[in-house]
Amino acid sequence: MKIGILKETLDGERRVAITPNIAKQLIASGFELLAEEGAGEYSSFKDSDYKNVGVAVEKRAVIFHEAEVLLKINPFDEEDLKLVDKGQILISKLYHKSNPELIKAIANKGVSAFSMDAIPRISRAQDMDVLSSQNNLTGYKAVILGAFEMTKIFPLMMTSAGTIAPARVLIYGIGVAGLQAIATAKRLGAIVEATDIRSETKEQAESLGAKFISVDNEGEETEGGYAKEASADYQKRQKEAVNKSLFKADLVITTANIPGRKAPILITEEQVMHMKNGAVIIDLAAAQGGNCEVSEINKTIVKNGVKVIGTSIDPRSVSTNASDLYAKNIYNYIIHLTDGTNFKWDLGEEITDETLIVQNGTIRKN
Repeated sequence: MKIGILKETLDGERRVAITPNIAKQLIASGFELLAEEGAGEYSSFKDSDYKNVGVAVEKRAVIFHEAEVLLKINPFDEEDLKLVDKGQILISKLYHKSNPELIKAIANKGVSAFSMDAIPRISRAQDMDVLSSQNNLTGYKAVILGAFEMTKIFPLMMTSAGTIAPARVLIYGIGVAGLQAIATAKRLGAIVEATDIRSETKEQAESLGAKFISVDNEGEETEGGYAKEASADYQKRQKEAVNKSLFKADLVITTANIPGRKAPILITEEQVMHMKNGAVIIDLAAAQGGNCEVSEINKTIVKNGVKVIGTSIDPRSVSTNASDLYAKNIYNYIIHLTDGTNFKWDLGEEITDETLIVQNGTIRKN
């Protein structure tokens, strides 16, 4: 079976779905691999690196024409679908719940499509979970970005000229990205506080040295390991509990995303107006509408002296590491889906069932 590695075309994307090391492992498992010219260049992987492990490097049109399986990180777009042939298998993140028109377009091509962002949060799928592996890097990078944008240092520092107080960091959302942000900020010497609708995250946050800001979450629920959209009453209680810390924070990182829905507003414009002059907000949910009311994707908005940076949860700026992890996830996923080099199509198995969005032109998941 031929697997094609496509070069990402989304503006600003620097990652690649399969690295040379993982390509070598797939070839050893019996697959034949083709890679688009320059697919790994922005992740520091040369075409020669792929050729040296047995991958055939070809032009984009050749990949689409010859590969039976097509791999990407970001969703297949309109231009991609023009080159797709009936019967091919597409594997990428599809965000099917929020992209119904894309799913219809894929189905109309008569292909099958698996979505990497739909991997269920169960223990045996952990090594395939691209959201966790990528968000881990995102949490780290968010703190580094915040440190660069701030006008003060993180740690307590005692000098002959006096003592510099440590920076105060507030994290909204204690998932994978939030936990890594806590750990990174603590390593840099900051005072860290964190909050989450899921009270079960309190112990995790405290184990990393953060103070957990408790909010009564009676009646609130989670689903599939993710927080569900909070009620208006909870949002009001959260603001009251968090405001004191928010208004003292030097750096705020928001990480709250709800699969298939607009990101919840956690910080209103009114709250921003009460924050410290020079404070920085890194909004990792900006691509889904933002956790901060004033944030915009890929823009820096300054409001009342507060710098609000809207960015993506995708860790494109650390593309070498991000590609390595994504490639390992997708390798484990392909091995799980196949017997030898043939797809098993086992719809009674949870991982296959949850991630197979379109099968032979028929939409299975909306």
